[in-house]
Amino acid sequence: MPLFKTIVVNSQTTVKIWKITESFEDLKRKVRLNPENEQRVSGMKSEIHQRGFLSVRCLLQSFDYSDADLYYDNFGKPHLRDGTYISVTHSFQFSAVILSNEPVGIDLEKQRPKIALIAHKFIDYEFDYLNENDSDYIKELTVLWCIKEALYKLYATPGLSFKNHCLVIPFSYDEDDTTAWIDFENSKCKYRAHRLEFEGFTCAYALQHN
Repeated sequence: MPLFKTIVVNSQTTVKIWKITESFEDLKRKVRLNPENEQRVSGMKSEIHQRGFLSVRCLLQSFDYSDADLYYDNFGKPHLRDGTYISVTHSFQFSAVILSNEPVGIDLEKQRPKIALIAHKFIDYEFDYLNENDSDYIKELTVLWCIKEALYKLYATPGLSFKNHCLVIPFSYDEDDTTAWIDFENSKCKYRAHRLEFEGFTCAYALQHN
């Protein structure tokens, strides 16, 4: 199953999600990689990562871009050569890409109980409104991680901390969006964060608050 879901966020912003059911060989036949990425994907030890890498290129093609249109800066942030903003993510059998005319970030994670073991590393303020006895606690933690990862990708500034600089305003679990902030050095920026769930995964994307 190639394209799993398309979300038109607004007239200038679109999210596409791919469900990776194809083999590495099938995905490889779908895309044309530049020589550097040919070598990169061949050197990956995990087939899951190889398939994730290739599925992102398939998503690029669904946006009418090619592997040659994508490059990464010194901080590992992806860019498109025509200036369109992009963020990418993949986790296990899903990958996602968001494109926009404004800075954006996206993350996708499988919901797993072990996230509770590292919650203290990426949450501070949010503990005030979380309840670890809540049946949705693991899902809520995964939402928070995804939102903060999306903010981190959007802001792409060395020294930014999930725990100390990214804040997510309390949200009801039946809501699909909330407000988030980055409070870093002398800058305080407000963002809108959206989330969705499917097949045991959480996806969140962030964009500037209008």
